[in-house]
Amino acid sequence: MEESHPRHPNMAVELALLLLLATLWGASYTFIKLGVATIPPITLIAARTAIAGVLLLAIMQWRGVRMPRDAATWRRFMFQACLNSVIPWTMIAWGERSLDAGLATILNSTSPIFTFFLTLSVARHEVLTSRKLLGVVAGMAGICLIVGVQALAGLGEQLTAQIVTVLAAICYAGAAIFSRGFKDLDPMTPAAGSLLCGAAILIPASLVVDRPWTQAPSASSLLALSGLAVFSTAFAFVIYFHLIQTLGSVGTTAQAYLRVPIGVALGVVFLGESLTPTAWIGLAFVVVGVAAMTIPARKVAPIGASS
Repeated sequence: MEESHPRHPNMAVELALLLLLATLWGASYTFIKLGVATIPPITLIAARTAIAGVLLLAIMQWRGVRMPRDAATWRRFMFQACLNSVIPWTMIAWGERSLDAGLATILNSTSPIFTFFLTLSVARHEVLTSRKLLGVVAGMAGICLIVGVQALAGLGEQLTAQIVTVLAAICYAGAAIFSRGFKDLDPMTPAAGSLLCGAAILIPASLVVDRPWTQAPSASSLLALSGLAVFSTAFAFVIYFHLIQTLGSVGTTAQAYLRVPIGVALGVVFLGESLTPTAWIGLAFVVVGVAAMTIPARKVAPIGASS
């Protein structure tokens, strides 16, 4: 049987796919901003999870990959759904009713920093190196620069939305640690399973809270929802799982910091947004912090280790 991790992938193609993945995930914030203009957050995310889950299920059927049938695995999918889609995606959609897409991109890109904190305190399989500590400090400084200045202006809806968006990043961090338990499954299986579980939670919530039949979504919001579900969720997952096989998990994490300038640029170009000078400085700190947390390094001595 052939090795599933090819030794010499076409790096030009793989790097182009990595850039495309970062663009698709960076664009999700612009899609959400356009979507929540006339579609309530819960309904928007319910439709996103349902459409993307069904598309991934269809791709799995085409590939001949079967979904597991045991209840224990589906309970894990349900928990993963809460951490990875139901709670954070709804939080981001709610936050973007008042936040610019670019600002939401920056705040939400801090998930690797919180992944590190949770790993260190809960899973404890991560070594605290000086470079990772620098990444944590830089990333947290970036958050403080962006959120802190707004806080001085008063405890308004902007500050609440920013805090909610950062809480969504913490949910992503928990999901990243919990997903380590799915190593025995085809990578697309937990993605499809958790999206379908997310839809099962969100669709009833949407019917009760938003009463979508009373809404009148605009054409631009419906197009944004389609782009969000098809391109930024289903198609992006397919590319992501391909890159995991070719570039590996560490190389694929490069999208975490590529996504930030791309997401900000899309908000500036398509939504006419602009960042304050302080937010630009915060953006620089966040990019440096996330890069320090995710770019592979040569062997680095843990803090306190003798040289």
